[in-house]
Amino acid sequence: MSEIRLIQAPELPVPGGHYSPAVVHGGVVYISGQLGRGPGMTDSEAGDVRAQVRRALNAIEALLRASGTSSSRLLKVNVYIADISLWSLVNDEYAQFMGEQRPARAVIPTSTLHFGALVEIDAIAALSG
Repeated sequence: MSEIRLIQAPELPVPGGHYSPAVVHGGVVYISGQLGRGPGMTDSEAGDVRAQVRRALNAIEALLRASGTSSSRLLKVNVYIADISLWSLVNDEYAQFMGEQRPARAVIPTSTLHFGALVEIDAIAALSG
């Protein structure tokens, strides 16, 4: 039976909720939703949707490194956006970050995200091997 490992990247804040930022099991990394905005951040600190996409993807990348893999092993990404009108800006920033990588992806519009974030991103990746 495969071991379950709970992952916390040292450079990321410890979650306030009852969950692990990432879980590794059976050669797969499951990354919890990463917000583009932290608690107590002002609008100017959080930045626009592009800055929030970068912040969420950078957190995912940190969790992948802490898990022993990289963004080149991403399998599936879900992107939740606070307004469908943000889709093209989110897609542009996501494409710049991913480069040639093209994991399966869904973009899901939602009415509100925690802390007033404009974007939240979760992911599934394979361990390096």
